[in-house]
Amino acid sequence: MDVTQLHTLPRGGLSLPCIGMGCAPIGGLYQPVSDAQARVTLDGAWDAGVRFFDTAPFYGYTQSERRLGAALRERPRHKFVISTKVGRLMRPDASVRPGDDGFAAPLPFRPHYDYTYDGVLRSHEDSLQRLGLDRIDILFVHDIGKATHGEHDQHYWRQLTAGGGFRALDELRASGQVKAVGLGVNECEIVLRAMAEFDLDCTLLAGRYTLLEQASLSPLLDLCVERGNAIVIGGPFNSGVLAGNGKFNYADAPAAILKRVARLDAVCREFGVPLQAAALQFPLAHPAVASCIPGGQDLAQLRQNLDWFATPLPDALWLALRDADLIDARAPLPAGVAA
Repeated sequence: MDVTQLHTLPRGGLSLPCIGMGCAPIGGLYQPVSDAQARVTLDGAWDAGVRFFDTAPFYGYTQSERRLGAALRERPRHKFVISTKVGRLMRPDASVRPGDDGFAAPLPFRPHYDYTYDGVLRSHEDSLQRLGLDRIDILFVHDIGKATHGEHDQHYWRQLTAGGGFRALDELRASGQVKAVGLGVNECEIVLRAMAEFDLDCTLLAGRYTLLEQASLSPLLDLCVERGNAIVIGGPFNSGVLAGNGKFNYADAPAAILKRVARLDAVCREFGVPLQAAALQFPLAHPAVASCIPGGQDLAQLRQNLDWFATPLPDALWLALRDADLIDARAPLPAGVAA
């Protein structure tokens, strides 16, 4: 598959490359990453043709946005797409310690949830300043829903609805300050909930439509096709379990998940192809999906992801996975898509 292939969003006309780069790792997710290492990775991504970068204030407690902006400010602005997120305001806090929220060396800014009208506008402005750019292309509402907020879910949902968070996004979109808006989440139910309230252009869905699990096929992805809510696939390796790190949903993978991954891997080995290549290419066959954004902690990992993405895969592989009940029978297969 071609890293430069573009998909135009049904709403708004923004075109996304079919593969991008998730920038949580350059914020030091799980492992420390130096400024120099992050810059080498980002420059390498650009040289390899990557033109879509997703970040968030939360990643490294502002570190990812700062590093990404420093690398992209030197590039022609019209040649790349950047997405970031709203929902957390970052406030100075000297009590921040290594390992907070999984970030190895976070900067001294503590996240505070705020999905209100003023909070969304403030978050957008703060991100522009950290990035040092004149505009952001896509704004995602970060981690709204029960999976993040538990018993406080309704409180934050009311901030987004009655509190004007959606209204702020609509104003930013209507004024042309951003080209697309949506959610950036790890659960399906909240996307359906949001679509009943607000017109989403694009949703970053992490870990919920992958080679490992396809429960989001119906009703979510069906409705996304109908309503023009394009999906960006985050977490295509399900936190890394499909890449061999034993993590699933940001924790140690349970035995049942490890067993299913082993079965997927066994079928891929029969065809002499890497499981990771299948994991990166599978989601893009669905008509709702516009792009896939694996993370890259260093240049070697980035290049490996791009190599897997470009690996030719036989059509028979997908049929074998489906016949083994490892892919939902309703899922579109990349047959004839693999290059």
